[in-house]
Amino acid sequence: MAAPVIISCAVTGAIHTPTMSDALPITPDEIVEQSADAAAAGAAIIHLHARDPMDGRPTGDPALFLPILAALKERTDAVLNVTTGGAPTMAVNERMAAASAAAPELASLNLGSINFAIFPVADRFISWKHEWEEPYVRGTEDLVFRNTFRDIRYIIERLSEGGTRFEHECYDVGHLYNLAYFVDLGLIKPPFFIQMVFGIMGGIGADPDNLIFMKRTADRLFGDAYRWSVLAAGRHQMPFALQAAMLGGNVRVGLEDSLFIERGRLALTNAEQVHKIVSMLAALDLRPATPAEARTILSLKGRDHVNF
Repeated sequence: MAAPVIISCAVTGAIHTPTMSDALPITPDEIVEQSADAAAAGAAIIHLHARDPMDGRPTGDPALFLPILAALKERTDAVLNVTTGGAPTMAVNERMAAASAAAPELASLNLGSINFAIFPVADRFISWKHEWEEPYVRGTEDLVFRNTFRDIRYIIERLSEGGTRFEHECYDVGHLYNLAYFVDLGLIKPPFFIQMVFGIMGGIGADPDNLIFMKRTADRLFGDAYRWSVLAAGRHQMPFALQAAMLGGNVRVGLEDSLFIERGRLALTNAEQVHKIVSMLAALDLRPATPAEARTILSLKGRDHVNF
């Protein structure tokens, strides 16, 4: 029998702005509501960023994160995965402040620096809701999302002290080799969780052959010591999720990765995307993993051992 598929849902992220979609959750209450609904729809993991409730600006402030986490812990049994990527404009201390305070079961970890770019989409909008949005988006033309070996090691060592494990976000094949370096040092222990990221401008492209290449490279480097998932940006979200599931992988959806539910139609909620991937998996005779199963598969410390 095929293993259950872990569905992650990234509910808001730091790249899309309020102008781009009215469905994007901004306030803590909106983030909690959409996260809980996504979990009820079948997501075993909820990947979390926070935003300034006044204007939607990305923030790493633990004072905003911790109430969201506490509320969700009351509402759902899902694994709560706290970002350490934050926004590409943030320094590493700001990016990891919430995860450091929360000591979550799982935190995202970016495995290399890239030119993280979304500036071409700025020309699609005539007006913006908030003054920070347009310069933020256009500024990614000259932006390096910094994740040096020192940064990565700092995050690993700081968060591992509290038993947090990582969703290792690999935006290109070289990031797999960066991960292998930390595995060889003994800082990352199996079974570790790799999130292969496709279609971000500046990272590996969303071509099906690239998914196969990334998977074969991971197999060569790590053997059976890892578990893997796929996310793809924009219109590639669902096709890549389906391909990953057919190859025995796990999947990530959510408004952080794509604002759309189908060509030309914006998603109304994160849960709508989760429902869609659940139905696609069902057509393959696959089922979503429960939060308990995800914890076992990823060897997580459990929801009773967090700081919220």
